[in-house]
Amino acid sequence: MGTFMARNLHAAGWLSGVWNRTPSKAQALAAELAVPAFADLTALAAASEAVVVCVSADADVRAVVAGLKSGLRGNAIVIDCSTIGAGTARVMHAELAASNVGFLDCPVSGGVEGARLGTLAVMVGGDESVFTRALPVLEKMGRTVTYMGSSGAGQAAKATNQIMCAGIIQAVAEAMAFAKAEGLPLDRVIDTLGKGAGSSWYFVNRAPFMAKGAFPAGFRVRLHDKDLRICRDMAKAHGAVLPVVESTLGEYERLMAAGYADEDISSIYRLKTGLFI
Repeated sequence: MGTFMARNLHAAGWLSGVWNRTPSKAQALAAELAVPAFADLTALAAASEAVVVCVSADADVRAVVAGLKSGLRGNAIVIDCSTIGAGTARVMHAELAASNVGFLDCPVSGGVEGARLGTLAVMVGGDESVFTRALPVLEKMGRTVTYMGSSGAGQAAKATNQIMCAGIIQAVAEAMAFAKAEGLPLDRVIDTLGKGAGSSWYFVNRAPFMAKGAFPAGFRVRLHDKDLRICRDMAKAHGAVLPVVESTLGEYERLMAAGYADEDISSIYRLKTGLFI
């Protein structure tokens, strides 16, 4: 995701350099784009008016922000496109606000395809004045960029999206397993139902994975599992248990135990086919 987002920023003439926790990855992308690969986050921050972050989990965001802090100039903006807890976003916002640095939680949806094409949906939380300043950057990465409210609101919107993804991928996998059990030509099913009332992004883009029985990583099982645990914790704060979330977490646990943690979440189809004798 981050690599494609960086390429789109570079194409717009906005990329001043890159950094990655695996230096070889940053060096390879820097060579491709003819920009600096910074040795540390402090140097990256000092050379940037805005820093876009895209990592995996809350602890990663906290570590990156800690590394950036000493190099960030006043009025700089940290644009965090990771999917993390809303509470962590609020803490990062407060920490950086003390140094007159803006922090926006800007999780994205649209998969690797959306990152590559610059068509991501971006959900933004933070100070609206900072959002307005950051909007030109965000529009280079996403087609739909929406201000959701104060700090943490972007992550709350992303959690909403991840609950929807859980239900949709389960339904698509069950439907495809059913179609296979009925002996239907899966390519024709995908082509026809992809234009029907029951279609979705996941059906159009991931049912072909199921038909082929191959699940290259687009959105990894272990990452959606992490996101749904965030959703579970946020729901728990309201005294709620979400059946779709709990069901999907149970199935992901089985997939990860079987060695499929780094496959696309469409690999849940592996379990759905087992429902049919």
